[in-house]
Amino acid sequence: MKRPFKVLGIQQIAIGGPDKTRLRRLWIDMLGLEITGNFVSERENVDEDIAAIGSGPFKVEVDLMQPLDADKKPAVHATPLNHVGLWIDDLPAAVDWLTAQGVRFAPGGIRRGAAGFDITFLHPKANDEFPIAGEGVLIELVQAPAEVVAAFAQLAASHA
Repeated sequence: MKRPFKVLGIQQIAIGGPDKTRLRRLWIDMLGLEITGNFVSERENVDEDIAAIGSGPFKVEVDLMQPLDADKKPAVHATPLNHVGLWIDDLPAAVDWLTAQGVRFAPGGIRRGAAGFDITFLHPKANDEFPIAGEGVLIELVQAPAEVVAAFAQLAASHA
């Protein structure tokens, strides 16, 4: 069966800790990334600083996350590497096809993410109904905007 979508590249890595201050000291102060935004969500129990590596369509976010309440779920700080985000060229087609193949998604469906793109998450654990999952890793699928799709297509064509 032909896959109706492409994974284009890494969109983000999300790193969690009990306090963003220590994360900022490394990623911002020592490594020189700049904070490009902040996202706070009670529903997702997160206060995150959005930093960046690179630029344009090849920019990769590094999200530095701390929980709003360390005793509530989701526990964005419980796993230091919280999740990896992948650019997807056609998110709805990816979700439909992956679901039909038995891939388990986390609750919430496709929704607007912290950076303003449509997102959804592959569940880290499989179950009887959906036997394929992230094998312990939370994976975010992110709808790539047109300029990112075009940039990756141009890159691929130049190496063909």
